[in-house]
Amino acid sequence: MQRRTCTPAQASADPIRGRRSFKSYPGTIIPKRIITTALAALSLLMPVGAKAQSTAPGQSKADYLAWLAKSPESRQNVREFRAFLAERRVAGLLPVWQLVRTSSSWRECSAERFEVPPVDLWANIVNTLAFVKHEVQPAIGEVEALSTFRNAHLNDCSQGKPRSAHRMFFAMDLVPASDIDRGEMIARLCAAHAERGPEYRVGLGFYSGSRFHIDTSGFRKWGTDGRGATSPCNR
Repeated sequence: MQRRTCTPAQASADPIRGRRSFKSYPGTIIPKRIITTALAALSLLMPVGAKAQSTAPGQSKADYLAWLAKSPESRQNVREFRAFLAERRVAGLLPVWQLVRTSSSWRECSAERFEVPPVDLWANIVNTLAFVKHEVQPAIGEVEALSTFRNAHLNDCSQGKPRSAHRMFFAMDLVPASDIDRGEMIARLCAAHAERGPEYRVGLGFYSGSRFHIDTSGFRKWGTDGRGATSPCNR
């Protein structure tokens, strides 16, 4: 009878994936320090800051280009909107494809993923962009817009007020492009809001993670539950 030699880890066929896997046998001890080191290394690969706030499915730049290609009307509206931003000297601050993102919940609400707001609302976003340009970006660096205008249907589905800042195109939900610490991000944004917020009539709200809300429809602040009393700027 041939004697079989076993090693601490022996290869076997994986019936699920059709690949070779390794099984640990009793007596195989992995030092705790190795496990700790491995977990620490893996944590460095996990997204933090802005990277943790993923773009909603269907709202990437590639999705925008596909949406644009299907509609001559949308292409014309985007051209006119871009020209308006250039005239008001806020063009190029954020890509237009981000400025026409609707809501991260567009799919759940059976709404459009991208939409150019009505012309009569375009002026409302100018001060918001100006505040981002002069106060937000100097404080925390470049940002990405995840949500801007929401039409009546999407606003209702999102449980927004009839004349909410998003409905009237005053608002943007943003995330920093860098991996800035949440606490540091909040401290810098709160300082900018306290100093220049009254002048711009800025509303500043925070979600979980690094996502935050900026609008210029009235000076106020709030926390993750939507109440002014819970704003981290109060600390």
